[in-house]
Amino acid sequence: MTKGLKYMLLFVLVLILILIRFYEDQLFYDPYLTFFQNDYLYIDSPRREIAKLVGFTTLRFVLNSIISLAILFIVFKDKSIVKFSSIVYSISFIVLMLVYLYFVINPRQEDYYLFFNVRRFLIQPIILILLLPAFYYNKLKN
Repeated sequence: MTKGLKYMLLFVLVLILILIRFYEDQLFYDPYLTFFQNDYLYIDSPRREIAKLVGFTTLRFVLNSIISLAILFIVFKDKSIVKFSSIVYSISFIVLMLVYLYFVINPRQEDYYLFFNVRRFLIQPIILILLLPAFYYNKLKN
């Protein structure tokens, strides 16, 4: 793969991540988008359809994960990194979704800040931001 093609693919993939974030209101059902934009520490949790919310949160996590795995493959050209990252994403999804479901089903104002951060890991490509420098550092050390 030439450098030009590599950079073009990376640009397109990052652009897709940005577009997912930019159009999140239109693409995904998430009543917590506006809830967390307001003064959420002092208001009640919004009404929500739990199955629909979990489905769209899962869809968003899967889209971000696939794009993130593609970015990792293009940057490092190493299938073992993609396999390991897939395991990290899978375990993260299970753990984060269980915690997320607890907060959705049992909303308490004192848990909103933790809920906000757990939700961020599910709907934003934060794991990619953690994995890229980790694999780069590992590559430099070897």
